Amino acid sequence: MKRLAVLTALLALALPASLSAASPITVLAAASLAEVFPRIDKAPRYSFAGSDQLALQIRQGAPADVYASASPKYAELAYRDGYVLKPVVFATNKLIVLLPRGNPAGIHSVYDLRRAGVKIVIGDKTVPIGTYTRQILDTLGITADVTKNVVSEETDVKGIVSKIALGEADAGFVYRTDARPVASRTRPIAVPDWAQPPIRYEAAVVKASAHRGVARAFIGKLISKRGRGLLAQAGFGLPKRQGK
Repeated sequence: MKRLAVLTALLALALPASLSAASPITVLAAASLAEVFPRIDKAPRYSFAGSDQLALQIRQGAPADVYASASPKYAELAYRDGYVLKPVVFATNKLIVLLPRGNPAGIHSVYDLRRAGVKIVIGDKTVPIGTYTRQILDTLGITADVTKNVVSEETDVKGIVSKIALGEADAGFVYRTDARPVASRTRPIAVPDWAQPPIRYEAAVVKASAHRGVARAFIGKLISKRGRGLLAQAGFGLPKRQGK
């Protein structure tokens, strides 16, 4: 009996971690979700980056269980092409103009970004924040005047926030939720509501996931009462519940 107990213990130690304990799922999510997702669920392994980069990783076979995009475009394309299951809309957002706290360029309106010499940072056209920014500029009719002042195009929104917080540029277009973590070093300028594009976040289970049940449960947390509450606290808008 003693030998059997010792053998059992040794076998237990030899078992792979994946068999002895549940492995956390991997969630690939838009950079603008980096602050709120771990508050909703701290268990998954997170990778935050531009939505387009993450979609490409999934297409190339990177291990992932959930994909959360800052634009329906990438999630819906991945669904169409068979890489993810049907996406779910779980949040909305708006864009603002973010300034360094000292506001050295004296910007008080989005239209001030047209002035010569203002250094502006925007998102690359391939990522949602860059697409939304260009839509706003077109709607406001100031594309040509503003783009001539662009000094950098970033591959995700965190790159824009960082440059503004460090005072490396005079202004940048970011999601309003990204202003909160750097509130002591920056100040926001509102963009007119009538110029705002519809910004919807979608999450989907990756089709190749070996943990679909856990991945579905994670998305369930995003649309649960608690998840919606935490998203709202972080400044995100909330879509209407299905059936309401």
